[in-house]
Amino acid sequence: MPELPEVEVVRAGLERHVVGATIEAVEVLHPRPVRRDHRGPTGFAAALTGQRIEAVRRRGKYFWLALANGDALLGHLGMSGQMLLHEPGALDERHLRVRFTLAAPAPLVEGAPAPGSRPLEMRFVDQRMFGGLVVSAGGAELPSEIVHIARDPIDPEFDDDEFVRRARRRTSAVKRLLLDQGLVSGVGNIYADEALWRARLHGERPGDRLTGPVLRDLLGHVRDVMGQALAQGGTSFDALYVNVNGESGYFDRSLDAYGQEGEPCRRCGTPIRRVAFMNRSSFFCPTCQRPPRARRAGRR
Repeated sequence: MPELPEVEVVRAGLERHVVGATIEAVEVLHPRPVRRDHRGPTGFAAALTGQRIEAVRRRGKYFWLALANGDALLGHLGMSGQMLLHEPGALDERHLRVRFTLAAPAPLVEGAPAPGSRPLEMRFVDQRMFGGLVVSAGGAELPSEIVHIARDPIDPEFDDDEFVRRARRRTSAVKRLLLDQGLVSGVGNIYADEALWRARLHGERPGDRLTGPVLRDLLGHVRDVMGQALAQGGTSFDALYVNVNGESGYFDRSLDAYGQEGEPCRRCGTPIRRVAFMNRSSFFCPTCQRPPRARRAGRR
């Protein structure tokens, strides 16, 4: 599933190309991606047609196009969603679900072409169709559908102290805390494993048994790994994650823990281990990341 770095790469790509453009037409080729929009496919298209795109924003794994009328086109990529940009007439993707025809932004000087003023098609492509799009009424600044989503660690307004306070009150395993989008957003399975490996923390360590300095150190590693992933265009294991130009990221070549089962730990040489975790997998070094001791009966 695309995580914060992958979604941020898509957001930044859209920002470069579609801000200032007007949505001329919307074609919903399959109803499932707009299933959460109460208007239905026809109403979804009507609500967007003629609207100018003012900005492209993100919170955690969600992104949205802020519209001139104060509404927003809110999107989530799910497991395999892609938001691609093409010149009109380009061959349709096999799993194309929604097509947006964009008119070029108005030129800054009358009679002069605007930068990047060629017409574009913005396409939502989704093989598995766990992703989706919805028009959020009044959601240009922050869609109401995602107000419960916490800020992410690379957001300048993320509150480290509040994260530490809340995490230390929880008995949940620290990896579960990292994946709790109401506590800290944007961190998924890949970057949780990578940050925990860097912090030398086992994912089953309970939050209430971690000190403030340990949790702050972990946040630092989360930021570092996400920053490095952003610099490399995100993590792509197959053709399902690409940026708006259809290009893959290559941070997967830098992974220390995730997907490295049986490979020697780059610190100590112990083979990386994989265990089942929430219908997925966790990867860790059994030497560098010691599992927690069991709690004694009657003690927290």
